[in-house]
Amino acid sequence: MQTKDTFQSKLFSLVIPIAFQQLMLAIISATDAIMLGLVDQVSLSAVSLAGQVQFVFSMIIAGSADGSGILIAQYWGKGDKKSIRAIAPLALRINLIAGVFWTVVTIAIPQYVMMIFTLDVELIQAGAAYLQAVSLSYLLFAISQVYMCLLKNIGKAKAVSNISSTAVVLNIILNAILIFGLFGFPKLGIVGAAYATVISRFVELALAVLVCNKEDVTLEWKRLFASEKVLMQDFLHNFKIFVGASVVWGVGSTMYSVILGHMGNDAVAANSIASIVRTLVFCFCRGLGVGTMVMVGNVLGSGELELAKEYGKKLSKLSVLFGIASGLVMGTFIPLIVRFAPLEPTATKLLQGMLLFGIPYMVAKSYNVTVLNGILAAGGEMKFDMYGNIGAMWCFTIPLGFMAAFWWKLPVLAVFCIINLDEIVKIPAVYWYYKKYKWVKDLTRENSL
Repeated sequence: MQTKDTFQSKLFSLVIPIAFQQLMLAIISATDAIMLGLVDQVSLSAVSLAGQVQFVFSMIIAGSADGSGILIAQYWGKGDKKSIRAIAPLALRINLIAGVFWTVVTIAIPQYVMMIFTLDVELIQAGAAYLQAVSLSYLLFAISQVYMCLLKNIGKAKAVSNISSTAVVLNIILNAILIFGLFGFPKLGIVGAAYATVISRFVELALAVLVCNKEDVTLEWKRLFASEKVLMQDFLHNFKIFVGASVVWGVGSTMYSVILGHMGNDAVAANSIASIVRTLVFCFCRGLGVGTMVMVGNVLGSGELELAKEYGKKLSKLSVLFGIASGLVMGTFIPLIVRFAPLEPTATKLLQGMLLFGIPYMVAKSYNVTVLNGILAAGGEMKFDMYGNIGAMWCFTIPLGFMAAFWWKLPVLAVFCIINLDEIVKIPAVYWYYKKYKWVKDLTRENSL
């Protein structure tokens, strides 16, 4: 009974705040889409495509955060704060390099970046203006995520949720003011949405620094280039695997946007709304996945390997229930979403079909995220995730999607369904690897420093 109570306590203290954080982040995209949709469909589509730049960037940041997060979670379970204080600056070093690079590129050559996703002149011009205005947010995001990762993996998920919620509310308010020119401010449209993002990222970073200082888990910048040989070796091992898995999946997902981006404005607009809806509905499943990594990681670090197995069993079953519930919620609201989506008639019809296909997709993705990015990740077994995405995406859905769109000239909805089969085809392999229990291992060292 004590184990059951402990499990439930950890589950709710982690999953609910993280899920709420994911919901608030998704709300930003939703409000961007609604407000820019009221401006015009070009602005909506341009920001959707420009957002793929942030998406690819976030894959690198996620690799760094998860690579350090596994170690932080396990060392926290072990009670070794000294090692934790040495791990965070290692992630910061990587993030600063990536943040500076992305900021410089989006300032210097935004038009060429947009050409990766579309050849539509209007979309390129609007997207380039957005990228230049939003460029500083990449560096701010890179730094803040190290602080947020640190808090999340020592069990301070509620603090992370509060910080994100504050930044999101500010972003929404600034969106309205700067996009439409309220309260005497200039009407900036798509550029206003970018400025709102930059300001909210700055506030998010400032709050994260304050909370970390208050919780006595300060990120020590003076150790940014310190030589922590043992921990650096462990971090780089995890970082390479996590970034590899994230980039394989992230670039693969971007290729889906490239395929749809070359099928017309209606396809881009409908897909952007469908993606936002799926992200909103999926927030609790995402929260379960992130919470799973922290829960299982803490237990593995404390040396309770059998308890970690038990946690994995319970959490994988919960993921299916969460996925079914999310699919039912989305299915229920499809008529309402379609009715009020700021789209033209052709795009609206495409949106309805995309959302219907999203119901079974939701169940498959919930299971895969919890097992791959939660359970297996907690034990450092992300290599399988990378290989799985190479097989499911790069050897199956991406080439099939290109052939369906540009060779067979299939309808947009058929192409959309094909490129979203990746999560479904992965399930048998994911279950098989999970049951091998290679993830049940302690990654900490007795003398890490």
